[in-house]
Amino acid sequence: MPFLPLFPLNLVAFPGEALNLHIFEPRYIQLISECITEDKPFGIPVYLPNHVMDYGTSVKIIQQSRLYDDGRMDIKTQGLTVFRITSFENPVQDKLYAGGEVEFLKETTNPIIISGLLERLKELYQYLQLSFEFDHTPSNFSFQIGHKIGLSVAEEYQLIQIPSETARQEFILRHLNRVMPIMDELERTKERIRLNGHFKNFDPLDF
Repeated sequence: MPFLPLFPLNLVAFPGEALNLHIFEPRYIQLISECITEDKPFGIPVYLPNHVMDYGTSVKIIQQSRLYDDGRMDIKTQGLTVFRITSFENPVQDKLYAGGEVEFLKETTNPIIISGLLERLKELYQYLQLSFEFDHTPSNFSFQIGHKIGLSVAEEYQLIQIPSETARQEFILRHLNRVMPIMDELERTKERIRLNGHFKNFDPLDF
């Protein structure tokens, strides 16, 4: 099994995602410096409260944007493939950073964008008064929108564990179907609050 140096973070990196990082801890300065020198990827496993989780995403370094005099650096990375950690070593022998053997997840379906998902997304973005602009590429659509629909880190972590694009989109659609009625009710509540204290013109009642 392949071995990856690991950089746990309290976030979910999605395949295809551009992620900019400021590197300042000595162990990660060492990790990133080696990856740049050897032109190799590293892994970002998800860190949820007090625990490095089993799943994460491998990333490649696209650019070292800035190197500071004290060794700190700014880097640009891009997500590659979801993995599951099969063995974890902290720290790796003779290194400051952690690492582990990993198993890369493989897609299990030929993806399409499922019925109803785009409509729900448009409703959400209309509600938020944001422009709706996505590349409708079925192969990674769930990862394109994963950070942009209000999922918690724990929910995003659930998302990357699903090995089927179709199933991930179904997960997202269930989330949207669950939250949109709540947002509608919040809007009605805000309207009732705005009306409170104003003179009201009631329609006559026929009784």
